[in-house]
Amino acid sequence: MQDKSFEGVLYVFVFVLSFLMYLLLVWSGEGIPPVEIGIGLVLAAVVAVSVRSRSNARHFGLAGLNPVRWAGFLYFLFGPFLWALIKANIDVAIRIVTGKINPGIVEVDTGLHGEMAKTLLANAITLTPGTLTVDVEDDSGVFYVHWINVTDPHPSGEAVYGSFGEWARKVAQ
Repeated sequence: MQDKSFEGVLYVFVFVLSFLMYLLLVWSGEGIPPVEIGIGLVLAAVVAVSVRSRSNARHFGLAGLNPVRWAGFLYFLFGPFLWALIKANIDVAIRIVTGKINPGIVEVDTGLHGEMAKTLLANAITLTPGTLTVDVEDDSGVFYVHWINVTDPHPSGEAVYGSFGEWARKVAQ
C-alpha cells in the first residue's frame, strides 16, 4: 500500500514543476505579467489534478530514484540496445535491397509481470528496426510482435528480441 504522505508530496511536486515550467516558457527576460502567473497556476492545478486522477491504479515509489537502477538503464541504452539497433538497421537495409523478407506477427511469452519491465521491453522491441510490438496481454505478459523475418512461427523471446527481456528484468523489476 502506498503512503498517503508520499502521494501528497508527489502532487505538490507535479504542481510546482508544472508551474515553474510554464513560467520558464513565458518568461521573456523582462519579467512575467501577472496574467501569465494566473494562467500558470490554473494550468499547474489542472496537471496536478489529472495526475491524481490517473494514479489511482498506479503505485509510485522511491525505487525509480535508485541510482544503481538508472546506471543499469543507461548501460542498457548505450550498450546492448545501441548495438542491437545498429545490427538491426544493417539487417533491415540488406533485406530491403535484396527483397528477402518474410513478415508476420508472432506470439512471444516474455515472462515479465511488472508494468515498467513490459513497457521497457515493448519500447525496445518497437524502436529496433524490423520489429514492432503490436499488442501486450497484461495478465500473462505475452507480446504479439510484427517481425520482418519470421523464421519460426513459435519463436523464443531470444530469437525475436535478443537479450532485451533479461535487461528489462534487471532494470525494471
